[in-house]
Amino acid sequence: MFKQKSRIILAAVLLTGIIFVFNFLRQGYIVPVLMYHRVEPVSDGSMLMVSSSALERQMKFLRDHNYNVIRLKELVGLIKENKKIPAKTVAITFDDGNKDNYTCAFPVLKKYRIPATMFVIVDEISRPQGDRLSWEEIKTMLDSGLVDIGSHTMGPQPLIFIESEDELKRQIFASKKILENRLGYKIDLFSYPEGFFNAKIRQLVIDAGYLGAVATNPGRKYPSKDVFLLKRIRISENSSNMFVFAVESSGFYTIAKEYKKAQKEAKNERR
Repeated sequence: MFKQKSRIILAAVLLTGIIFVFNFLRQGYIVPVLMYHRVEPVSDGSMLMVSSSALERQMKFLRDHNYNVIRLKELVGLIKENKKIPAKTVAITFDDGNKDNYTCAFPVLKKYRIPATMFVIVDEISRPQGDRLSWEEIKTMLDSGLVDIGSHTMGPQPLIFIESEDELKRQIFASKKILENRLGYKIDLFSYPEGFFNAKIRQLVIDAGYLGAVATNPGRKYPSKDVFLLKRIRISENSSNMFVFAVESSGFYTIAKEYKKAQKEAKNERR
């Protein structure tokens, strides 16, 4: 009788534990939006660069392991409509509009038929230095049907450092209008320079008519389903390790990172 009762108690404890873990994982899952910047033949170790070979391994990994790689604007639509998002869903983004996005990244995206969104700095398109995308290259990628274009403002300065509301509107509204006029393409997505924002900036993005916007990782206090503060995961050369990349693209990396950050902040406050 005692043994039977012990088994019942043990089974109840195990079941409770399983339910707890299941609920934690379900609530902690955030569709990974991967954030790339520069892609060069050889990485210099920068946190904003990956090598072409690393990018190829990563895209091959997503295809070989049957990830549901979708357009960012499709993810925005699914979240807005509160639809169930399939397991292993991921979206790919590139910031800044570097020339290598066309010369190094675009061939890999075409090879594996991976859709991506590229956020460009309007004032730097076709600049004389030759390090940014040209209008022609942007149009070629758009015409491929794989690449969507979003605004990364007129210039690279974080918007939180701009005091003039007129200038903020120019950065947010005018960048959208110029891209649409030059490309004949509706610009629905916005990327906050360096991920910095505040409530006023977020509202201006909404007022400008964008459907969604990406930050970097704004933190636990911001809901993961806010389509104007979508959380992203920075991909660097460290992610050339496929175990690291698998963790980052699992859907649980963001919540783990946020938890670790919160623990560190709480520890600092106690000092």
